[in-house]
Amino acid sequence: MDALFFLKSLFIGFVIAAPVGPIGVLCARRTLLHGRRAGFFSGMGAATADAIYGFIAAFGLTFASDLLVEHQSRLRLIGGAVLVFMGMKAFRALPVKKCELPRSARHYAGMYSSTFFLTLTNPMTIFSFAAVFAGFGLTGIKGSALSSGVLVLGVFLGSALWWLFLVALFSLYGRRFHSHELVWVNRVTGAIITASGAFALGSLLW
Repeated sequence: MDALFFLKSLFIGFVIAAPVGPIGVLCARRTLLHGRRAGFFSGMGAATADAIYGFIAAFGLTFASDLLVEHQSRLRLIGGAVLVFMGMKAFRALPVKKCELPRSARHYAGMYSSTFFLTLTNPMTIFSFAAVFAGFGLTGIKGSALSSGVLVLGVFLGSALWWLFLVALFSLYGRRFHSHELVWVNRVTGAIITASGAFALGSLLW
């Protein structure tokens, strides 16, 4: 297994994660309001889902991809509804002091699982991975368990690098925000997340 294979996987994970969508907005909001640790666990949830989709796309697991595509309407319905709920909740939320926020493992596990679930309910991600993998000549790989592990690790780390960058960026800005400004952070990010969910639900009608 050469280093180039790992670097390709790393780059692909970064490229797929980089476009800022509702998950990126959610991660940025949590970083601004809850701190770097909240943003970190949120990003890792999305990175884990990216690694799963990357594995499916690269190794041509048609059963899994066909299953996801077959149920994409249900997945979009669930994911869109959750985004609308979370967006409206964020829009109406009032900022609280960071010292008053829960810091339990269960709290961070909830942040991790929510972004993991939302990323996984977007089956279109697998087509993005398939297109990028095809461009790099990694589609339909028939390798060993080692190559599978290296691929998944590379995609995960590449995605994680993007989320770490995003968290670091917004944690710097978070120190400059006051309570009245954080109200608008809630409203703007809540509106974007709600609109993203509404778009996902609307796509079912198209």
